[in-house]
Amino acid sequence: MFRLFGPSNPPAQPGDDINKWSIRLGPLRPILTFIGLSLLLLGLSRIGLIVWQWSRVAEVDGLWSVLGFGLRMDMVLISYFLMPLALGMFLLPPFLLRTLVWRWICTLWLTLSLTVLVFMETATPPFIQQYDVRPNRVFVEYLNHPKEVGMTLWGGYKIELLISLVVLLMIVGVGKRLFAPASLQSQGWSWRKRLLVFPLIACLLFLFARSSFEHRPANASTAAFSSDHLVNELGISSAYSVLFAIYRLKDEQDAIKIYPHMASDEVVQRIRREMMLDPADFVSDKIPTLHLQRPTITRQKPMNLVIILEESLGAQYVGALGGKPYTPELEKLSKQGLWFSHLYATGTRSIRGIEAVVTGFMPTPARSVVKLGLAQQGFFTLARILKNAGYSTEFIYGGESHFDNMRGFFLANGFERIIDQNDFDDDIFRATWGVADGDLMRRADEEFRQHGDEPFFALVFTSSNHPPYEIPEGMAKTGSDEKPFVSAIRYADHSLGAFFKLAQASPYWDNTLFLVVADHDDVVSGPSLIPIRHFQIPGLILGGKVEPREDSKVASQIDLPPTLLSMMGLESEHPMPGHDLLQLPEDYPGRAIMQYGMTHAYMRGDQVVVHTQDKAGEQFTYHDEILDPTESPDSELIKDALATALWPSLAYQEQKYILADMSTAKTKASHGMSAVAEAVQRAN
Repeated sequence: MFRLFGPSNPPAQPGDDINKWSIRLGPLRPILTFIGLSLLLLGLSRIGLIVWQWSRVAEVDGLWSVLGFGLRMDMVLISYFLMPLALGMFLLPPFLLRTLVWRWICTLWLTLSLTVLVFMETATPPFIQQYDVRPNRVFVEYLNHPKEVGMTLWGGYKIELLISLVVLLMIVGVGKRLFAPASLQSQGWSWRKRLLVFPLIACLLFLFARSSFEHRPANASTAAFSSDHLVNELGISSAYSVLFAIYRLKDEQDAIKIYPHMASDEVVQRIRREMMLDPADFVSDKIPTLHLQRPTITRQKPMNLVIILEESLGAQYVGALGGKPYTPELEKLSKQGLWFSHLYATGTRSIRGIEAVVTGFMPTPARSVVKLGLAQQGFFTLARILKNAGYSTEFIYGGESHFDNMRGFFLANGFERIIDQNDFDDDIFRATWGVADGDLMRRADEEFRQHGDEPFFALVFTSSNHPPYEIPEGMAKTGSDEKPFVSAIRYADHSLGAFFKLAQASPYWDNTLFLVVADHDDVVSGPSLIPIRHFQIPGLILGGKVEPREDSKVASQIDLPPTLLSMMGLESEHPMPGHDLLQLPEDYPGRAIMQYGMTHAYMRGDQVVVHTQDKAGEQFTYHDEILDPTESPDSELIKDALATALWPSLAYQEQKYILADMSTAKTKASHGMSAVAEAVQRAN
């Protein structure tokens, strides 16, 4: 039997074939072995990524910067991995260091640490292909949904998964062979020698981990040297990127710790001015953005509202927006309603799009409020205000509604009914992410018809255009060699067109307002601090009473909810800071707000202000999908942009978007839309 607490090996005898230098190095040997192997593997991975992205690296003359920052930041991460082990190696009593248990601990720690480094590097290329960044917080969030993620990876990345598995098995084998003898030979020093050397080793590890003599230690932003975010991230490892994102979760709910400081009073003042309202319209100091919104249109009957949130449909796939001609049905519909030709998403994930179109809340560096604790009760949503006005409210989704906490958030904040994949018949087509769009849209039409004359609000969320792009057999073009995502986009578009054929022939068409909008683009990439082109999305409001026209002003997803209320003819009080796009001055170019990880962008016309972590705002001119530095920055514009970056975190933390019982809004809404209230009473 193994003696766990006895000597792990008998003392070396004369003639034993053990390298004397290894013995002399003692506890330094496993440390130096780990450092050398880690730097080699991370360096090879970085060189491979540089070769892959060479055009972007060369564009910013970034080769030596990437390699230099890479070595520096790799040593930061390696030092953190080694600190716990060094404490044991240099401070534990000799009898413990000679046990088999310690040898196992040492070998296991070093092997697992190396495996983590390599695993994250093997996961990097497909993640970059999808998000144009190294693995970050999104990588961690998806781990909460292993079934969907596993099926997606297996459906679209089989070769990459197999290669990663082989590489990881090799690393485990190599680590065991190298670290086991190194751990054994680490016993060559006396305890006194260890205690004497420990302060030097601790000091070196601390200095390498901090990697800076300035006020703040080095972090991910230290490696940012160019305007290309991906090239900047090549200077850090993916393990560092993920671990740093996890560490910063404690700060992400408070943008004040990420962006420059601005007094709360000034933030509120600028946000109110940004809303472009009469000061008399603001009705609360406790909730600074709570205001009275008067509609542009008077309705004699309450209009229904349907929001169709299209999965991953960026402007790059819409011919009318300068993209590929993959959405002919949407483009036909665009001639029948209010078409937004310069609309921008607030983020790069579905949950961010839901946040924008359902709550009108500005984006933050934190996760969407749909997932945050303080927003799980009393948070403002369109569903809450419409339910209060007598509407039925429902969420219709082909997947699992608990994904990203949608079900919990919706039911707690105004949605009365949830229909998800569990409520569909078994004989329909089901993909990894849920029921196919065609079946989803047919079910939505059936539900809407059942409401009769009762006013209703529905959020319909599609999923067919999501990796691994599974669509019903026969829906792809026969004999076509187009990529699966193209077939998925075409199928989603076909399903949308089929739904509107049903809707236009239905009793609810004439009295329903429809919003068709993407949640975000598919693959967000580009050699800029923020790839604005990939935030551009299609947006269309149509229905039986909507006059066709195009709105070419810059607009944000957060502008859509107040615009919908206005077109529905509802006078109401709400805290949404977005614009009613029908009431903007003619000479106002419009504005959009975008969050890209820790990067916040504010675009007014063609002027863009970008705030990155721990850095002052920078102003650019946007043209031809490029951000050019502005020669004479506008300090007021930069401050306005900073206010939009800080306000949502402030509003969330201080619960300034919470309307606990909607009593104030309810009274005002009822008073201000007597025709709507009377129609509701008649319908009842």
